[in-house]
Amino acid sequence: MNSNMTVTKRSGERENIDLDKIHRVVTWAAKGLKNVSVSEVELRSHLQFFDGIPTEAIHETIIKAAADLISPESPDYQFLAARLAVFHLRKKAFGQFEPPKLYDHVVKLVEMGKYDKHILEDYTCEELDVLDSYIDHWRDMNFSYAAVKQLEGKYLVQNRVTHEVYESAQFLYILVAACLFANYPKETRLKYVKDFYDAVSTFKISLPTPIMSGVRTPTRQFSSCVLIECGDSLDSINATASSIVKYVSQRAGIGVNAGRIRALGSPIRGGEAFHTGCLPFYKYFQTAVKSCSQGGVRGGAATLFYPIWHLEVESLLVLKNNRGVEDNRIRHLDYGVQLNKLMYQRLIKGENITLFSPSDVPGLYDAFFENQDEFERLYNQYEQDSSIRKKTLKAVELFSLMMQERASTGRIYVQNVDHCNTHSPFDPSVAPIRQSNLCLEIALPTKPLESVDDTSGEIALCTLSALNLGAIANLEELEGLSDLAVRALDSLLDYQDYPIKAAKQGSMNRRTLGIGVINFANYLAKNGKRYSDGSANNLTHKTFEAIQFNLLKASMNLAKEKGACPAFHETTYSQGILPIDTYKRDLDKICSEPLHLDWEGLREDIKRHGLRNSTLSALMPSETSSQISNATNGIEPPRGLISVKASKDGQLKQVVPDFDELKYAYELLWQMPSNDGYLQLVGIMQKFVDQAISANTNYDPARFEGRKVPMQILLKDLLTAYKLGLKTLYYHNTRDGATDQHDDIAVVEKEDDGCAGGACKI
Repeated sequence: MNSNMTVTKRSGERENIDLDKIHRVVTWAAKGLKNVSVSEVELRSHLQFFDGIPTEAIHETIIKAAADLISPESPDYQFLAARLAVFHLRKKAFGQFEPPKLYDHVVKLVEMGKYDKHILEDYTCEELDVLDSYIDHWRDMNFSYAAVKQLEGKYLVQNRVTHEVYESAQFLYILVAACLFANYPKETRLKYVKDFYDAVSTFKISLPTPIMSGVRTPTRQFSSCVLIECGDSLDSINATASSIVKYVSQRAGIGVNAGRIRALGSPIRGGEAFHTGCLPFYKYFQTAVKSCSQGGVRGGAATLFYPIWHLEVESLLVLKNNRGVEDNRIRHLDYGVQLNKLMYQRLIKGENITLFSPSDVPGLYDAFFENQDEFERLYNQYEQDSSIRKKTLKAVELFSLMMQERASTGRIYVQNVDHCNTHSPFDPSVAPIRQSNLCLEIALPTKPLESVDDTSGEIALCTLSALNLGAIANLEELEGLSDLAVRALDSLLDYQDYPIKAAKQGSMNRRTLGIGVINFANYLAKNGKRYSDGSANNLTHKTFEAIQFNLLKASMNLAKEKGACPAFHETTYSQGILPIDTYKRDLDKICSEPLHLDWEGLREDIKRHGLRNSTLSALMPSETSSQISNATNGIEPPRGLISVKASKDGQLKQVVPDFDELKYAYELLWQMPSNDGYLQLVGIMQKFVDQAISANTNYDPARFEGRKVPMQILLKDLLTAYKLGLKTLYYHNTRDGATDQHDDIAVVEKEDDGCAGGACKI
């Protein structure tokens, strides 16, 4: 290569390219890594250089050259590319590789309006110097390339118009910790800040998108999931749309329950008008969801819920279908179809399902969630009442239509409303659960609003985090990590702002948290277990028992210090009922693991002291935040040893954790012969998890005659999920031969970031 080639500096000046400097940086980045070639990276870079190339483009070309070399044979290029990207990022943020002192950095960014001024009001210069001593900037070198690009794209404080970046990752972590523990007593808070910083910066605790991108900035809304219930009046519909806009603009993922809206043709004002039905109002909600881009972090997204027995259900089930015209399709929302035991019984017995408009059958809609016996009584009564408008379909035809649409779109979800209310932290007679959220893992009480200022309604918020199962040495570690996670998220509830009164009231009364897990596939691989053969059932039982026990214990200890949440009396915990009391006993047939912890002692402690938080656990997808921790997504098996995910930064290759040691121990998604083993594991998790679980079903058409998955298989899996107590089903994934053709490398067509983190993808 011609060493007389010039580069253009930021000032516009030109100078000769310094190949020695480039060599030194690449050599530094390669130190200690296996099977990486400095000369190969340099050769690939040099081929793309041109005379007058900007210095910025040189950095980016070298980084991309290293990233392109990531492969199953040479996975460490992900760290070489990451180190080069961190070097480049720090030069952009600080003008040099060495980060500034924390105090100087905070002063500068507060003056720029990028950081919340409260940091300098709550912490003295001396305290910030102490916090600075806790920071280990070399932890930046543990990121993978995909993680650095996600940090740069979504999480680091920046100007999203000019693409200027103002901080590096360790400042993000220490300042999130400082903000969350700012109100703790001065004698203890620095210790909590240090412990939390260490937990998040070593990836033991994973944080969701809203917290990572928002805490430390002047924007103070960090709940990942917002549940908004709509009533059957114009005022309520307008209040719902207005609430959607407010929360979408604040980075939250939305769940909308619109099941109360009356069907097409229902009388209004005693027959004075003819109701236009659900579709115009669902379109209205779609417009509200898409009205904001969430500050450039991700696009607005929502899942809308309705019961399978709604009179318009045949039209509602096909709203995402590519066939049809714009007038009868609403394709930019996802949909959650609500089922219960009676609907499944009608399917199993080969009977009919009768459809009603909720407005024509008093008490039926409420009983659907609150009281299953009363629902069945009313349903049978209304079926016999010839004066009520209705339509009757064969149950198998209706379920088949639902599953066909779920298979073809992947985005028709399922909520088993009886499981959500009978195996729940809430007493359904006073606080029924009538919907879930965008990603189908939140199960919280809601009430419709009649106006945006209405305080008799209730918007439910859930604040998320996750424990990295692959990063813990043993289950004993969970006690300390659970305490940190619960304290941090509970503090966040008081720290954040609430754009709507009904959301603040609900949050302050219930103080709901959703702490999940990431890196479950890595955890199984480390323990020599598989998803599909039952070998992981007992380990999963023991692990999730420890998680829920320690989360409850942490919240009980916090209640001793700060008091129980005001609505504790509306929980089943207040009656001494625990998750181990209400689970589906069918699980005992697939798992023989006994309980290992002192649940009876905990039961008495909770009855005596209460809980600070009405809910503590939920298993979310965690698509992007798991990438930050170089972990596998949530509880999901990886699609390949390397996953290629398309993002706005191009294709990002992510290698499974501990590749060299465990590459043969992972069970990949399409190696699983069926959904049975996975559904069993989710059922075992659901025994302990007090909210719900983002659980997916996966199908490889090549396994079936004519490359078509039989309807009987889809219905069998649906019934299995119900039998094992699953509250919800999230995505239906179909293997695409074009993108999932190799076991080593799986191409994921697009990074779906609609949900926490996504909004719920933490």
